[in-house]
Amino acid sequence: MRYEVVGIVGCGLMGSGIAQVCAQAGCQTYVSDVDERAIAAGLERIRQSLLKGVEKGKLDPQDVEATQARLIGTTKLDDFSKCDLVVEAVVENMTVKRKIFEDLDSIVGPHAVLASNTSSLCITELATTTTRPERFVGLHFFSPVPLMKLVEVVRGLSTSDETFMAVFNFVSQLGKEPVTASDRPGFIANRLLIPYLLDAVRAYESGLGTVEDIDKTMTLGCGHPMGPFTLLDFIGIDTTYYIAGIMYEEFGDRIYAAPPLLKRMVLAGRLGRKSGEGFYKY
Repeated sequence: MRYEVVGIVGCGLMGSGIAQVCAQAGCQTYVSDVDERAIAAGLERIRQSLLKGVEKGKLDPQDVEATQARLIGTTKLDDFSKCDLVVEAVVENMTVKRKIFEDLDSIVGPHAVLASNTSSLCITELATTTTRPERFVGLHFFSPVPLMKLVEVVRGLSTSDETFMAVFNFVSQLGKEPVTASDRPGFIANRLLIPYLLDAVRAYESGLGTVEDIDKTMTLGCGHPMGPFTLLDFIGIDTTYYIAGIMYEEFGDRIYAAPPLLKRMVLAGRLGRKSGEGFYKY
């Protein structure tokens, strides 16, 4: 099955990126947000991303026009009624996501598949908000979506074989590399990544090294593309803090307990790149 009409709930960094790759793959793509200003900002982000592709010789100007023609911004979830697949990409909060899926369940057709771009929340629990748990799946894209190849496809306990394989194949049609991940907090990537990032913060707090020196050690010494503090700022201090809390609540293991410094930074509004300051200033 090929999903011809796709909806993306959320036009922020992740949502706009997912909308872009869907539109580039030939799908009519609806993308929603809370107001027109947010929609305009997201669509402009997509335009700039496409233009960079042209500058680098990866896209033709005609590709930009064709992709933009397939994008439809809206502030109304009711406009998703014709969608074959809807991907939610909003804040990492169970209550907010559940309300969105409750609304979507009564809007989209009975054939439509619902998916969450959550990086840590339980897919099975989200699916219980709907009347179609067999047509519910996790789709965890990575940022920046147009550039990152990996997508974790997460199967809930009730996800049908047909739904899982259709979504898995759809990810391949987007030009991405899908991997199968079990419905456990953090899935594969964050299950491994979050303890590493939290340990880096603990190492810094204990005086093991400066932020710059720890980052330099991991890039120059271990060959990582970016150090843990640069990565924390890129992901978002608040996002990492929330994911760690979800994983700690599930597993009760100290390795997932967020260091006090992360909480203080969230309270102070030092969230990383998106706020202009995190472990570094931007």
